[in-house]
Amino acid sequence: MAKFILGVKLNMTQKFLENGLVVPVTVVKAGPCTVTQVKGKKDGYQAVQIGFGQKSKLSKSLQGHLKGLSNFRYVREFRVTSTDNIKRGQIFDVTSFKPGDKLKVAAIAKGKGFQGVVRRHGFHGSPATHGHKDQLRMPGSIGATDAARVFKGTRMAGRMGGQKVTLSNLELIEADEKNHLLYIKGAVAGARNTLVSIITDGDLQFIDPANTEAKLEDKKEIKNTDEDEKDAKQSVEKTEKVSEENKEEKDKKEEQTK
Repeated sequence: MAKFILGVKLNMTQKFLENGLVVPVTVVKAGPCTVTQVKGKKDGYQAVQIGFGQKSKLSKSLQGHLKGLSNFRYVREFRVTSTDNIKRGQIFDVTSFKPGDKLKVAAIAKGKGFQGVVRRHGFHGSPATHGHKDQLRMPGSIGATDAARVFKGTRMAGRMGGQKVTLSNLELIEADEKNHLLYIKGAVAGARNTLVSIITDGDLQFIDPANTEAKLEDKKEIKNTDEDEKDAKQSVEKTEKVSEENKEEKDKKEEQTK
């Protein structure tokens, strides 16, 4: 069984380990994700489709597909070996991931436009002297004598970047359950706010939305009680200050009359 999640890349920073070493990490805001479809024998393969993010408007077909669920911006599918205990509408977040997990992270790399062979393939170029005028970054000969044609796959200038890049064995340094953040060791492909898919071994841990709402309500109540206590304390301090000022004025008037 595999566990997976969708997220967006935020930025890069660094984390201090217990032994004092500094590790560069990529911060990914992952989840919460919702199971939108479970595929099985009827579809010919086993997979789980999940939704992530929010969108204001959807196409009619996607509205019908996500009926009863939120308007998800991203819908992606992950192959699994078993779909037991997985149902449509279940929610999961970063609580399924633990520090030390070896992650397989995929994202769309930054697009770099049309580039030459020096930048795109690392060609060294021609010498700067001995008749090589305006040839410093040229690719050189590309043909073959016998075939008299250019072979497929020949390294030439062209569009660079913008393709899907998958990195394996990236270590998870920390999982911030409160803010839904994953701190992944090293660099992850893509610009900021790029969609990132994360896969690793293990089982998903589904959460109960009612419990999360209750926790949020409890936090609000605690915050409100703290604010009330703070206001009461401030009012008491104000009244004490006013009474002290009145007492001082009364003492001054008595001294003046004497």
